[in-house]
Amino acid sequence: MPRMNWSRNEKFGILNGWGASLGDGFLNVPVVVAGFASRLGAPNWVIGLLPSIAAGGWMLPQLLVAARVRALPYKLPVYRSAAGVRTGAYLAMVLIAGLLADRPALCLTLFVLAMLVNALASGVSGLPFLEVISKTVASERRARFFGTRNLYGGLLAFGAGLIVRLILGSSLTFPYDYALIFALATTAYTIGYGVLGRVEEPPDPPQEPQGLRGELRAIPETLRDPHFRAFLMVRLLLAGGSMSDPFYAANALRSLHFPAATLGIFVMALTGAAPLSNIVWQRVAERKGSRRIIRYATFFYGVAPLYAVVVGALQLGTWAYLGVFILTSVAAQGFNLGHTNHLLNISPPGERSRYIGTLNTLVGGALFMPVLGGLIADAAGYTPVFVLSAAFSAAAWWQCGKLRRDA
Repeated sequence: MPRMNWSRNEKFGILNGWGASLGDGFLNVPVVVAGFASRLGAPNWVIGLLPSIAAGGWMLPQLLVAARVRALPYKLPVYRSAAGVRTGAYLAMVLIAGLLADRPALCLTLFVLAMLVNALASGVSGLPFLEVISKTVASERRARFFGTRNLYGGLLAFGAGLIVRLILGSSLTFPYDYALIFALATTAYTIGYGVLGRVEEPPDPPQEPQGLRGELRAIPETLRDPHFRAFLMVRLLLAGGSMSDPFYAANALRSLHFPAATLGIFVMALTGAAPLSNIVWQRVAERKGSRRIIRYATFFYGVAPLYAVVVGALQLGTWAYLGVFILTSVAAQGFNLGHTNHLLNISPPGERSRYIGTLNTLVGGALFMPVLGGLIADAAGYTPVFVLSAAFSAAAWWQCGKLRRDA
């Protein structure tokens, strides 16, 4: 593979990804945050709410953001402002975890509210981020760009998982162990946000501001694009498949009775598989395109919940259960690369904000499916949730055949 000569802006974009990946390794929502909530005695529907807030909150405000941002020649100031809010929310999580865990209901409520503020701010920053990347990284370089971000970011996240395991297995008592983990995540995120803020963004040509009503009226026009409709359906079905994501760790702690330090091993499995899978996904992206990546990743995503059922039924133990997190990690890295590339490639240059905002807003509501999964788990256990998740993933795999082949 030839060595890539990165521009200054591309280097900042890659460093931003490394900071975010390191932060994600510490503040892994389905594993670390779900484990923290489990220690506080949260019911399953609340555990299901956590990744729904993180993912759905990121997407839901984006149509409103598109209405505000599309006419701006520079999008980076919006990103910087939202990043400041996110940093404040992370600091609040650290203080809430460290000071209020002896009052579990209050601690959990305030922690979820801080997560919600962070998620909504990430929704504000997400669209400007993609706009800036699309302007500073040429389309033929994006697969290598995101692959490099994800590859070395995955190695950093693996290191974070090792540190999480050491902290949770140390003499540091609850909740100070989790507060320390959240503080390390805050530091990594803050550095990543600051680096991207140094990108020199080229201005967009002037556009007439349309407002939220204009963006809403344009949704039917956007939906008339068959490539957009096909991609939207895949994302909606995968959102249904995500209902089991936060319950792999909860199942391990509550049903299989694994020790809390095992969460660090789970994070290491998630992050350790990421760099290796990224090498493969990057090659697939460059040779086969984003459609093939999404379809392959969907297969791994659907196998993971079925594998969790088998391991639990046969009582195969901790090391066998790691396969669940390896499968989900491989799938997640494929989605990270495939989804972003596919959306940017099917979006007309003058309509990027509208396409991104429309897709993410429509998918955002469906990402609250883990809450439904939590209600099902409270009533019938984790196995029905895992089976339903696999069924949604199978439907998404079939729908991938309708995606645009050259995107």
